[in-house]
Formats: sequence, C-alpha cells, structure tokens
Amino acid sequence: MELRDALSQISQIRRQMADAQVYRGYRAFPTACSGGLAFAAAIAQAVWLPEPAAHVSTFIGLWIGVAAVSFAMAGVEMVWHCRRYSSPHSDPWRAQATWLALEQLIPFVVAGGLMTWVLYQYAPEAIAVLPGLWQVLFGLGLLASRRILPWPFPLLAVLYIASGLFCVAWGRGSNAFSPLVMGVPFGVGQILAATILYWKVERHDAE
Repeated sequence: MELRDALSQISQIRRQMADAQVYRGYRAFPTACSGGLAFAAAIAQAVWLPEPAAHVSTFIGLWIGVAAVSFAMAGVEMVWHCRRYSSPHSDPWRAQATWLALEQLIPFVVAGGLMTWVLYQYAPEAIAVLPGLWQVLFGLGLLASRRILPWPFPLLAVLYIASGLFCVAWGRGSNAFSPLVMGVPFGVGQILAATILYWKVERHDAE
C-alpha cells in the first residue's frame, strides 16, 4: 500500500512539473479566432478573387494581413499575460516564459517574410509554393516551441509540415493559389490548436 501511494505521489509530482513548464500565454480564444479568420479569408478570396494567379500581390497581401491580425491577437494576449504575472506578488518566471516563446517563433516569422519577398521579387515563377512553405515554417516554429507547449502540439506541428509539403506538390497549375491551400490547413489547424489549449491548459487553470 505504501509503495502504491509513493508511486502515485511521484506520478503526481511529475504531472505538476510538466504542467509548470507549459507556457500559458497562448490562449484558446484568440487561437480559435485566427482559425475562423482563415476560413473567412478563404471564402472572401473565392468570392472576390476568383483568379488569384492573375493577382498574386493581392493574394499575398490578403494572407499576410490575416497572419498579421492573428499574430496581433496572440500578441495582445501574451502581453496581458506577461504584465499580469510579472508583478512582485506573482510568478516572475511567467514573464520570462513570454520572451522565450517569442524568441522561438520570431526567427520563423522573419524567415517567412524574407522568403516571401525574395520569391516575389526574384523568382515569381516559383511563388505558387509559398502557401506550402508558410505551413512548413509554421510547423517548424511549433516544433521549436514544443517544450513549452502541451501535448499533442508536436503532432499538430507534424501535420502542418505534412500539409505544407502536400500543398507544394498539389498547389500547382490550376490549383495554384487556391483558397483551399490556405483556408483549410490554417483554419482546421488553429481550431485544433485552440481545442488543445483549452483542454490541456485553460480547463486545468479553471479547476
């Protein structure tokens, strides 16, 4: 009986340690909103941009705008979280975790922006691979952040990478710049991410 109790206590301590390492600045609501925004942008593109291959700059501007709004929503939540938990009476490590989360994602965001500019300026014939490459970079960013994200975020990262590679192969010719290559992966992916954040982080916080 004592051995069973000791093993139970060890298991509980391990769960608490793993839970303490999870960054809580990412929240379900803004993540779900970014997924809904991706679906809305895909519908808007299908209605108002029926030939995106003839208006590549508009396509890029649309989805960069979606990404900017999504990052802004996440950023506001992260700043609020950082300020809330950086007071002398709360856990100072929460603020440091916010900067750690930013440091892990920013290189991939910068790489995506530079890659977009280079392809648009110097390799327009290859620009149709951008949606897939964006997904691959986003998946790599999630993998880089795996130690501060709850399970099963690494699996979601792998799904983003696999989806990106599929879109690189499929999104050519008549499928190039299809609203499906952006709306479906990012819409579904962010909804899944929001679900994970709620069940693995926010639900436990509420309890």
